[in-house]
Amino acid sequence: MRPPRSMREALRQELADWRLWWARTVVVAAAVAAGLTVVGFTWLAETASHYFGAMRALAWWSPLLAAPACAAAVVWLTRRFAPGAAGSGIPQVMVTLEKEVGEGERGLFVSLRLSVAKILLTSAGLLGGLSLGREGPSVQIAAGIMLQARRLMGSAAPVGIHGLLVAGGAAGIAAAFNTPLGGVMFAIEELARAPERRSSGLIIAAIVLAGLVAVSAHGNGAYFGVIHAAAPGLGLLLPGLLLAVLAGIAGGLFSRLMIASLSGQSPDWFSRQRARRPVLFAAGCGLAVAIIGVVTAGAAFGSGYGSTRTMVEGSGAMPVAYALFKFLATWITSWSGVPAGIFAPSLAIGAAIGNDVALLLYGTQAPALIALGMVGFLSAATQAPLTAFIIVMEMVDGHAMVLSLMACALVSFVVARAISPPLYATLAGFQLARIPLAPGEQPRSLEHH
Repeated sequence: MRPPRSMREALRQELADWRLWWARTVVVAAAVAAGLTVVGFTWLAETASHYFGAMRALAWWSPLLAAPACAAAVVWLTRRFAPGAAGSGIPQVMVTLEKEVGEGERGLFVSLRLSVAKILLTSAGLLGGLSLGREGPSVQIAAGIMLQARRLMGSAAPVGIHGLLVAGGAAGIAAAFNTPLGGVMFAIEELARAPERRSSGLIIAAIVLAGLVAVSAHGNGAYFGVIHAAAPGLGLLLPGLLLAVLAGIAGGLFSRLMIASLSGQSPDWFSRQRARRPVLFAAGCGLAVAIIGVVTAGAAFGSGYGSTRTMVEGSGAMPVAYALFKFLATWITSWSGVPAGIFAPSLAIGAAIGNDVALLLYGTQAPALIALGMVGFLSAATQAPLTAFIIVMEMVDGHAMVLSLMACALVSFVVARAISPPLYATLAGFQLARIPLAPGEQPRSLEHH
């Protein structure tokens, strides 16, 4: 098509094809639907957590029964009806973007049916008090919604399958965290390995629309409130550097532990039991999480949102060694095989590490160190420093700490990279094993970026 000669001609070219505008309308409608779905998922997950809290208030020992029962039931249902819904959901979206996954295999990882299953199964895990987040699952849920737009767009589709998956996955982050900028950065850093340049504006519009739907439902407040940190100065340099290194080590170990336990290739007794008796193993994991939760007076249960907000606002004290307990509860929950995200628990772990460092320094600059701990551990665990920095900045309204948060994310990322390969890319490689092999075909592998 030759370049337009005038503004009138440019406008005529833009409006000439009604099918193109129909396709754009479908993408926008799908983005709004994805945002509304994530809002509904958020309500259901929070309701499940509320009922668990009410049950625990009636009898302190009730989690010792509820957590194993929910974990076992969720794993059985997942394996029986929706194997593709297991885990975080981010690796499923990432592997669907790879060229090894064809049209007939895409439904193994992302589909409307899996989105519905993910909503129900993740909420059921929170009903049992398991330590999991809903943000990773929101990525797979929103991607499944956005993918349905392909059926309605027709031949004039302005966005391909890759673009819809990227837009859907990032829209899930934007709507779950109330962080549209974080969703855009997640799309760039984690999903868009080869972005569609011609449709990038429409993709960003879809992400922002989903975020706006969440803002309309939950308000425009920061996810964890406003952090009251003094302007960072030289006094924060050494404590911040120490915290960045500690968070990088902890996040790298967490990532390595997750990869080892979810690979199914470890020779230890627990991994063999997980392979042979997955439902019974899940019940055992649920019991372990329940014991940790009881020991921490309930702080280790659920996503960790309440604990993180308490630390950010400085409105309460946390149990001793909370960071370690939340670390173990989150890892065990993921190891059990239930659909579970790690974003929100990672933020809770990081906030606790920052809080502990602040206590060691007699409470010096606690709000700032808590925010740095959040961005450091999330950056290290996911090895996505830009996404971690922007998400935390938006969630705590920490614009005054932009450079400090960015530097901490980078240092923690470098430390974690020396300890563990990228978590989501590695788990995405494991997902390829679910694709049936043709006779004589070699097992597939995924290039880690």
